[in-house]
Amino acid sequence: MTNYINIKKLTPEKHLNQYNELLRYAFQVTQKQLLDYGWEDDDIRQSKLPVLEKARVRGCFCRDKLASQFAVYPMKMNIFNQICKIGFITSVATYPEYTGMGLMSKLMRKSLEEMRELGENLAILYPFSIPLYRHRGWEIIADKMTFRIKDSQLPQNISSSGYVLRVDKDNREFKLLHNTFAAQTHGCLMRNDLAWEEYWRWAEDDTNVAVYYDNTSTPQGYIVYLIKDNIMFIKEMIYLTHDARKGLWRYISAHESMINEVQGNNYSSEPIAFSLEDSDIKETIRPYIMGRIVDVINFLNEYRFAIIEKPTSLTIKVTDPFLEWNNHTFLIDISADGRAKASLCDFKPDFELGIGTLTSMLMGYKSAQYLAKIERLSVNTGKLEILNRIIRKEKAYISDYI
Repeated sequence: MTNYINIKKLTPEKHLNQYNELLRYAFQVTQKQLLDYGWEDDDIRQSKLPVLEKARVRGCFCRDKLASQFAVYPMKMNIFNQICKIGFITSVATYPEYTGMGLMSKLMRKSLEEMRELGENLAILYPFSIPLYRHRGWEIIADKMTFRIKDSQLPQNISSSGYVLRVDKDNREFKLLHNTFAAQTHGCLMRNDLAWEEYWRWAEDDTNVAVYYDNTSTPQGYIVYLIKDNIMFIKEMIYLTHDARKGLWRYISAHESMINEVQGNNYSSEPIAFSLEDSDIKETIRPYIMGRIVDVINFLNEYRFAIIEKPTSLTIKVTDPFLEWNNHTFLIDISADGRAKASLCDFKPDFELGIGTLTSMLMGYKSAQYLAKIERLSVNTGKLEILNRIIRKEKAYISDYI
């Protein structure tokens, strides 16, 4: 059957129906479920049209029938205060009768090659199977935490200098506030129009946005939430200052008489229990986003290590099971201000690791010391401390799902 397989770029004019049908089959979303959710027939058909219009979507076709698809949406991410071009992988799906034929690997390879040409040196995705992606060089780079707080455990007697106002979802200050937050938060995505469309795609009509303003009426934080069945569901809460954090929690506590519980998402990788007066709450953590470096040299050349006392050099041997241009030993010259210059070399390596481990380490998800301890990083004696010192200790905040 592979003789009849060919790869094409998907377009809205030719492939919208097949694209939607494959997504709904793969993720088992039925027409009835969507109609029950309040969608109209034409809304269902058009729901993923913006992705086809703005993303780079490739598909494997068998005798003109779409068998597998893979989309890359170009975005920008703050990676340690550098706004970098990345690719957000979405709409990955294959019909079961075509599994085991390597179609997804073909599409992934083609898409990563294109990302490399366009200077998108990091790819991220929400994985439906962590082992599947790990075998192809991906690794976990960000977590999603959830929490549950009883009404009796909500903070009391909180003071803040500002005030909170509910605003429309399209409020300009609300959207600008997110980009201000993203510009100073490692891992955060700069949301464009499609990212905002996806942010609201499955939100219920009664979802609210509340913005915290300081005593000069400057927006400093927001909360996106829904109250349903006596529960306040917090979709996202961000703040630029501690005062904004207090003001938002004061606003949440003001709903105490209306709710029995608060349930929320937290993408900061920092548990909230310690900051509450009653810390006996339920918090859970799970892997959320995986990533992989597309091109090691280009990624390192725009990466920023921590500021150090004097310039240093390291050699790292990388293994990549999927992209051969990363299967090399690299010399990394690091200046005192953290800028790096990477090049191929044939020196004896100071470190050896896989591309996924390198991605996770450089994104701040796991430290070099920990990775060496679990034998994911091989290191020469005396060099580990250098690596541990020059990589910043901050986990990525990634709250988007496209």
